[in-house]
Amino acid sequence: MKISYNWLKQFIKVDSNSEETAALLTDLGLEVEIVEKYQSVKGGLEGIVIGHVLTCIQHPDADRLKITTVDLGTGTPVQIVCGASNVAAGQKVPVATIGTVLYDKEGVAFTIKKGKIRGQESHGMICAEDELGLGESHDGIMVLDDELIPGTPAATVFKIENDEVFEIGLTPNRADAMSHLGTARDLRAGMLQKGINVELITPSVSNFRVDKRTLKIDIDVKDPKLAPRYCGVTISGIEVKPSPAWLQNRLKAIGLNPKNNIVDVTNYVLHELGQPLHAFDASKINGKIIVQTLPTGTKFITLDDIERTLHEEDLMICDEKGPLCIAGVFGGKKSGVSETTTSIFLESAYFNPVSVRKSAKRHQLNTDASFRFERGIDPTITEYALKRAALLIQEVAGGEITSDVINVYPKKIEDFTVFLNFSKVAKIIGEVLPNDTIKKILVSLDIKVNSVSDAGLGLTIPSYRVDVQREIDVIEEILRVYGYNNINFSEKVNATVANSPRNEDYKIQNIIATQLNSQGFNEMMANSLTTASYVELSEELKASHNVTMLNPLSADLATMRQSLLFSGLEAVSYNINRKNADLKLFEFGKTYHNYLAGYEEKKHLSLFQTGNRNQENWTQTNKPSDFFLFKGYVSLILSRLGLTKSQNVPATSDVFSEGIAIAYGNDTIVELGVVKKSILKHFGIKQVVFYADFNWALILKLISTKIKYTEIPKYPEVRRDLALLIDQSINYQTIYSLAKQTEKVLLKDINLFDVYEGENLPEGKKSYALRFTIQDNAKTLTDIQIDKIMSKLQTAFETELGASLR
Repeated sequence: MKISYNWLKQFIKVDSNSEETAALLTDLGLEVEIVEKYQSVKGGLEGIVIGHVLTCIQHPDADRLKITTVDLGTGTPVQIVCGASNVAAGQKVPVATIGTVLYDKEGVAFTIKKGKIRGQESHGMICAEDELGLGESHDGIMVLDDELIPGTPAATVFKIENDEVFEIGLTPNRADAMSHLGTARDLRAGMLQKGINVELITPSVSNFRVDKRTLKIDIDVKDPKLAPRYCGVTISGIEVKPSPAWLQNRLKAIGLNPKNNIVDVTNYVLHELGQPLHAFDASKINGKIIVQTLPTGTKFITLDDIERTLHEEDLMICDEKGPLCIAGVFGGKKSGVSETTTSIFLESAYFNPVSVRKSAKRHQLNTDASFRFERGIDPTITEYALKRAALLIQEVAGGEITSDVINVYPKKIEDFTVFLNFSKVAKIIGEVLPNDTIKKILVSLDIKVNSVSDAGLGLTIPSYRVDVQREIDVIEEILRVYGYNNINFSEKVNATVANSPRNEDYKIQNIIATQLNSQGFNEMMANSLTTASYVELSEELKASHNVTMLNPLSADLATMRQSLLFSGLEAVSYNINRKNADLKLFEFGKTYHNYLAGYEEKKHLSLFQTGNRNQENWTQTNKPSDFFLFKGYVSLILSRLGLTKSQNVPATSDVFSEGIAIAYGNDTIVELGVVKKSILKHFGIKQVVFYADFNWALILKLISTKIKYTEIPKYPEVRRDLALLIDQSINYQTIYSLAKQTEKVLLKDINLFDVYEGENLPEGKKSYALRFTIQDNAKTLTDIQIDKIMSKLQTAFETELGASLR
């Protein structure tokens, strides 16, 4: 939000500089992020002075140039070569002196230098209005009033406005401060706390009167819940034209482009008082104004020439023939003010914030009006703002008020009542504030003190303070005005030692995160909101299990994620598209599910690896990441957690083209593998991505149980490796099941440690590298027994799967 300091000073007399005011606003919770200079003319006409053309003769070597001598008030006339056809002796003109910086139409700066033009010296430049930024004309130089004195700075003649603009990072709860009036209210409270007595000066509307009652437009509000208050008035005999300079400067200072005097006034009052307004061309209104909803599917063309399909919950401003405006959001093309408009119907209303927000998000419109309506404006100034705007329109566009103000307000929006307990204030703030100080702060915030007792205060909160409805909210108001920096802290340092379990979640997370960081992984934090259609990429995920948002920010953020895979792939794709293709990422996050039994959250740890292992350097070439390396990272995590008695089992997830699961007992604690190409294609990823999904909640449960142990086997285990060439259709689960069936007693573990698909392999084939662990708890195995078991496994693979040794 941008606040003009000059504009702010119209509400409150401030003597401090902008730096001090910015610091005070920040202390009050209206954080000033930056203070920018604004000049109504870029450069402020610095270096431009009034010159008197003493002589003007034809350039001897150029038909279109003239040589002039100009008095700049220094006592010594200077020679200036000028190409304007209208330059003549005796004129008073604006002159850019040597060293002056001017700006072209694109805002690019250039400096006036001493030079020669066709052999004749030139010591400056006589300017046209577009060269100074004072207008668009380039027909010739500006010829000024004869009474002006040579050497007078042009900035004093043209009354250049210099302003300072505060860029305030407004938090969503501070709807009351979304205007110059609201900011001035807070500033007054802060200054009163510092002992500076100031008054809030609000624009007077005492001159408002009805000139004649010749154009009455009735108002019919069908649903007062959606439009609790609606006011309107007509103004006739206006002239639509550009706004005066003062109005344009106010809007330009806060980043708005002036359009015409009627629209500019509505924007001015919006940013002045925080009340959105809308002007309709009265000649385009058929019958009366009707505030209502319309059937779903109704078509409506907005001011941006887009035809929109209305929803049955969209509140519309209509006449007897159809819709004119989306209430509180955006106007319609057919009813807007144009250059031919001579009479208007001016609207000022209070619309239901939820209704406006839904309509704005539904139609993807974010306007200054909807921004304020959906956060909650002040319902008490609706009529006041209407009169203020009507008087300004008469001032800048002429015309007469041709109807009474119609104010439809069937049920008054009541102020909030809160009881403030003094002891609660002291407890929350940590310091006992004098009761008089508390009352003084509350009164400065327009909070009425209805009753006073030894225990506390009975308060009435203005209805525009939608963020102050509880006792704790009032305490926050007191504290921010009193000043957080003014709270005294004890010099005594107190510390307590908490008896926290060593297996707390955050401690374990920090241990694993530190380990992964040391191995080159970067932690990521993805949004829990995601795209609903991602569940279609896996048959394990069901659309019926999606947790959907009632009021989503966008279609891409409408659902809470059921898997960490897709948000991780978004990050991988984002980095690859920006030439960062060698990635190792991890995330601790939750998934969200809507089961028949109710909503459920699950904690996970996800790992991603893609690209090369290390950055290329002069000592080594690129070496791509592989499944074996990735599995090593997973195994190290389980080892660090003490889950060493795990075993490899086939992965059940359908997101992997090749994958395994690691089980602890009967529970799967992690699944890992190569992400399917069809899923990667959805994210525009063309390189191999390895992914691991840890069931973090189960892991915490396992490491929190009492330690169990078994004796270390007396007899050694034996490991044998096989590299099998198999069809691409065969997966690890098939091999695992066949091996377990073939040797049920002595085969303790099967480990897939490498998968290869690529060059030097027959078409349709892939290579699996498998490690078999064999052990007899009763005796030491002999070579004959081991060879027999391996031969039996090899025969089974060749017979059942058509495998061959590689």
